[in-house]
Amino acid sequence: MTLDQLLAVDAIVVAGTFRGAADRLNKAQSAISHQVKKLEDELQFDLFSRSSYRPQLTPKGEVFYREAVRILHHMRGLQTTVGLLKAEQEPILRISVSATVPVQPLFDVLKPISDAFPGTDIRLISDMMGGPVSRLMSNEAELIIARLDGVPVDEVELQPFGRVTIVPVCHPDFPPAKITGMHSVAEMQSYLQVVVADSVGGDFEQSRDIMPGARRWTVSDFPTKKAVLLACMGWGGMPKHLVKEELARGDLVTLDVEGFHTQKSEVFAVRKRGTIMGPVQAALWDALSSRS
Repeated sequence: MTLDQLLAVDAIVVAGTFRGAADRLNKAQSAISHQVKKLEDELQFDLFSRSSYRPQLTPKGEVFYREAVRILHHMRGLQTTVGLLKAEQEPILRISVSATVPVQPLFDVLKPISDAFPGTDIRLISDMMGGPVSRLMSNEAELIIARLDGVPVDEVELQPFGRVTIVPVCHPDFPPAKITGMHSVAEMQSYLQVVVADSVGGDFEQSRDIMPGARRWTVSDFPTKKAVLLACMGWGGMPKHLVKEELARGDLVTLDVEGFHTQKSEVFAVRKRGTIMGPVQAALWDALSSRS
């Protein structure tokens, strides 16, 4: 029994097919099939039933797989430990933060880390919607702070970071603001909705809270969106912490729109599972864990 065989079994269960497992492990499908068959011959029982298109674990296979997952978890932890023992301080640590997330709590964690490791450049990247997960999965960031929308949770480690509140707002002189009560979708379709574009395309592209059939402006970031709203040109959802002062002064007001109510979402610190952390990333991950 080898580690590669256990990894092959795990990949088949997670991906659901031999082809998917081959893609996950960047190996030929025939190699995956050979590893599993050799393991089954050694065990003298079948791990998978192959009577249907998607391989299913046999009863004995389910028991075996539970133990295999435990072994793989410990092995990955050992690999991470070995990597830390061998690693030097990494020159760069890249962190992608969703633009909806308040950054001050992250600064509170980062400052002592930066003081302890002055030789490491911290690169903070503000991304929209699917941007953080796209960077993480394409190895353009070691850590992200974001919602879990689109995150392949079986491929990452995560821990709670905080909560984000999105509230629909507009200028007090914007026509719907002068009418109390709930505004229907049909009513709001004649008014300009301001939305923020995703910072990526492809597999991780996302769109949120877009009113169908409405007039729309698309901007690249929240400061621009807020400027459009303050100019009394439209309405849209904003992270509450970014408009707290404007709401307090009355420069912006909240709107009650059908299907576009105030939303509260959990955000998480996320890293790719099985990747080796350098000492700076490990210290940051431990610090984030201590505050959660």
